[in-house]
Amino acid sequence: MEVKASLKHLRISAQKVRLVIDVVRGLTVDEALSQLKFMNKKAAQPIIKLINSAVANAVNTYNLDKSNLKIASIKADEGLTMKRWMPRAQGRATAIRKRGSHVSLVLKEIRASQKIEKKAVEVAEPVKLEKLVKEGEKTVKTLGKAKKDDKGKKSTSSKAAPEKPKIFQRKAG
Repeated sequence: MEVKASLKHLRISAQKVRLVIDVVRGLTVDEALSQLKFMNKKAAQPIIKLINSAVANAVNTYNLDKSNLKIASIKADEGLTMKRWMPRAQGRATAIRKRGSHVSLVLKEIRASQKIEKKAVEVAEPVKLEKLVKEGEKTVKTLGKAKKDDKGKKSTSSKAAPEKPKIFQRKAG
């Protein structure tokens, strides 16, 4: 069973990300996470999140065991390059390329289990707007009837102050 996850538009160049992913390629998930935890590279944190996302996909969707997963393949491709300009001497401008990358990850089981199918997810019945409107109208009617009943009866409990209409005054300005 293979489980995939991807990270798009990472704002670190693919060359720098490849330095990190070359260390964890082929390791088990637990070993890879412990390696990345102590790595002194900026790209290590997004790769940790990507591995955790793929593990969550495997555990929640396919009921796989986290300790039975290893990194089958991981690659970093070039992504979006943002072009910026920096002023230079004598009114010139120099181009700056802020590079990005796309990282894709495939996890594979170490010992094959017989689980192939996805976990069955029960989908709730969609809510119809007409039904909500009817229910709202019913509650408004029942509240209106309750207010009419309250006006007809005199309660012996503490009297509430009658509601005064609110008057909003605008400041001339």
